[in-house]
Amino acid sequence: MNKENKNIAIQETYGERFQYCWGCGPKNHEGMHLKSYPSEDGRECIAKVTPDSVYTGGVPANLFGGMIAMIFDCHGTASAAWFKHHDLGLELTEDTVIGRFITARLEVDFKKPTPMDVEITVRATAEEIGERKVIVNMVMEADGEVRAKARMVAVGVKDNM
Repeated sequence: MNKENKNIAIQETYGERFQYCWGCGPKNHEGMHLKSYPSEDGRECIAKVTPDSVYTGGVPANLFGGMIAMIFDCHGTASAAWFKHHDLGLELTEDTVIGRFITARLEVDFKKPTPMDVEITVRATAEEIGERKVIVNMVMEADGEVRAKARMVAVGVKDNM
């Protein structure tokens, strides 16, 4: 039986106690359930989401900045976990319990308003993979245009944090 599954979201491999984040936790019943997936070659991670209209910002029919930052936060830490996991030569399987990363620093550059009525795609790449930290660069696009960019420093944590 081949346990490798390309359709496993990184967040689904978090340890039990780390699965309750409002933004991306699969076990948070009222959460957003953002899902991040590694690309086939493992060099980037991709998340897609169409925000609900309740998350509109100061510009009507556009996503508010705090939600943009949250999407980068959740996708960035999941991506950091994947990049470290992949750097160790490991794959995602149904049995994976991936190392957990948290945000140490998040810089967001807002480029254009992000519309509510279209799918948003966020792509992440690793700038640097260290022993305990991963630096992740992200680009958010909607309607074929870059809406925001982010750079994250994520650090690995122990399961008993």
